[in-house]
Amino acid sequence: MTKIDTSGPEQVPPTPSHTVGPFYGYALPFHGGEDIAPLGHPDTITVHGYVVDGAGDPLPDALVELWGPRPDGTVPRATGSIRRDQATGGYPGRNGVEFTGWGRVQTDADGHWYARTLRPGARGRSAPYLSVCVFARGLLVHLFTRIYLPGDEAALTADPLLTRVGGRRDTLIAGDEGRDTYRFDIRLQGEGETVFLEYQ
Repeated sequence: MTKIDTSGPEQVPPTPSHTVGPFYGYALPFHGGEDIAPLGHPDTITVHGYVVDGAGDPLPDALVELWGPRPDGTVPRATGSIRRDQATGGYPGRNGVEFTGWGRVQTDADGHWYARTLRPGARGRSAPYLSVCVFARGLLVHLFTRIYLPGDEAALTADPLLTRVGGRRDTLIAGDEGRDTYRFDIRLQGEGETVFLEYQ
């Protein structure tokens, strides 16, 4: 075993990545993670889809994290996405009033996920989008992507990221199913693979 002397002025190298599953299924899911929008809010939308592998098979044990701004594009500052019950140590869910913009959803046995959130507003030069982080078995590092909502073609055409990905832009734009419901499937690899982002 190689030992690293951390007492000197040298920087300690980062530890290697570890696979993100299956242990996360015990510690990360929480009750009510899919209900991001305050109860009864008029700007609530439903976003749903499937997480599938390269062969198109569903992943029944993936986690999808979502974050989005308010409809006016401002960043929520409310805390309390996950509240801990001091007596039991469990997570009772949200208070149903504050909008934190963040949620975490586990896929079901068919690889399906859904979340109810507020329609995101535009920020900067970007078209409105939801940020997404995906955890799944076999991934050494979680994946980042975006969900753009259809409807404003001018904003989508001018969006800097969608312009850069060219012909793969459709993997980042949700399908409109009507009644404020949008479908966004996440394909981890293979034909039609979702565009994933790397932050540095």
